[in-house]
Amino acid sequence: MDGPTRRSRLASSRLYLVLEARPHGEDPRRLLDACLRGGVDVVQLREKELADEEIVAAAKPFRAACDERGALFVLNDRPDLVEACRADGVHVGQSDAAVLTAQALVAAERLVGVSASSRAEMLAAEDSGADYVGVQTIYATPTKPEEHAEGLELVRTAAETLAVPWFAIGGIDLSNVGEVAAAGARGVAVVRALRDAANPETAARELRAALPV
Repeated sequence: MDGPTRRSRLASSRLYLVLEARPHGEDPRRLLDACLRGGVDVVQLREKELADEEIVAAAKPFRAACDERGALFVLNDRPDLVEACRADGVHVGQSDAAVLTAQALVAAERLVGVSASSRAEMLAAEDSGADYVGVQTIYATPTKPEEHAEGLELVRTAAETLAVPWFAIGGIDLSNVGEVAAAGARGVAVVRALRDAANPETAARELRAALPV
């Protein structure tokens, strides 16, 4: 896949799943397939503790599932492993590799996304050439207990500020995705709302239906 195709897919993406290598200690393939059938557009593999070779091995079922469903596959915080993992891009946080550093480590046709939790960080992300922004943290979440929940005002700020694609993240699920969309979010990123769902395919379909076309 070339850069324009990746960026075109990114522009139309609405539902972004962040997942560890072995959700609930299990092989991820069944969960990935269900979520992708339900409408997930982007999948991020987020693993902070694994060795390099373990991340590369963990990426294989993610890459295969995304290939089968035509979704984008993003690696968290490891621009140096994007090529080995055959990822479409990398996502970095404010405390991880800077966007410019990530861009220097990945090929130009790959995507670079960055987290932002304020208008200043959003503007900096755009100025640095990030392909997309993860706007966090909207609601409190045990996934990132250290992050302060900013609420819907942050969503409104992002809608007014960002021209690049962006995804609201943090505690978003079926109970609140409607209000997040109403505040201006065209896309959302989730973890528990799909990983822990009784029926991930149905949950993904319902989340996707609550977002703009």
